[in-house]
Amino acid sequence: MTTEEAQQTTPEITRGTCHCGAVGWEFRGAIPDATICNCTACRRYGVLWAYEYDGQGIHVDDPSSALTAYTCGSKSLSFNFCGRCGNLVSWRALSPSSNGQTRIAVNLRLADPADVANIRLQRFDGLHSFEDLAPDSRTVADVWF
Repeated sequence: MTTEEAQQTTPEITRGTCHCGAVGWEFRGAIPDATICNCTACRRYGVLWAYEYDGQGIHVDDPSSALTAYTCGSKSLSFNFCGRCGNLVSWRALSPSSNGQTRIAVNLRLADPADVANIRLQRFDGLHSFEDLAPDSRTVADVWF
């Protein structure tokens, strides 16, 4: 197998960890976009979400059971924080969808900025319409400080 063939068959993996390193995540495959949401929770957390399914495209590694969950509103999902350093790691649906898969999103701000800089932003109006907003040309690098 040539190097080019190996690169084509090896899935891209993006990783992130909380500040203290107790909890980490992997996103397997290309991340299509990073959702920036204006809902009452996300705007306060300042997160950028990448979505997939738990145990499929996304795997959260919490070997010391440091994650703690917070549920609010409709009680359909939990926001999951590291109980040691306080970083918001993910949100996770509390029930599987009709296909039996559980939706999850990881916080891209926990990844190395260089690994996610070119991911396109998807604006989501979680405050009013609960719909995606028209795309623009911004990427994650445009909202890093």
